[in-house]
Amino acid sequence: MEKPRENAISWDECLMRMARLIAERSKDPSTQAGAVVADRHNVIYGLGYNGFPRGIDSDKLPWEREGEFADTKYAYVCHAEENAVYNANAPVKGCKIYCTLFPCNECAKTIIQNGITEVIYESDKYKDVPAFKASRRLFELAGIKLRQYQTQK
Repeated sequence: MEKPRENAISWDECLMRMARLIAERSKDPSTQAGAVVADRHNVIYGLGYNGFPRGIDSDKLPWEREGEFADTKYAYVCHAEENAVYNANAPVKGCKIYCTLFPCNECAKTIIQNGITEVIYESDKYKDVPAFKASRRLFELAGIKLRQYQTQK
């Protein structure tokens, strides 16, 4: 009898690869972020990437990172985590979310309000920025499990 293959990727690796792949849909010239919401059985509920709200052309608003707020992308972009929740095909209560970037405070509120119980993130490059310090505080107070993903070798 043939044995099953032993070097299959883990569910963490599979779902984080999906988050990275959906991030490639982003038209943002500086940051491409992706997120995947999955249940405890690793069934995918929603995917999202950072971009302007649905139906708005990517060339109709600014992609700048600096300047007056209304002249930057920050006034208009929906983050990957928000979009993964908005795009979910069922309520996400009790699910986990895989994110290419640690979620900001606004995404943390969306994650908490929708009952997601675990955040698995890859990059934490903004950890010293106030919005990300606030999200950590929110997650801690809400009892959300946080785990940094490490790529399989």
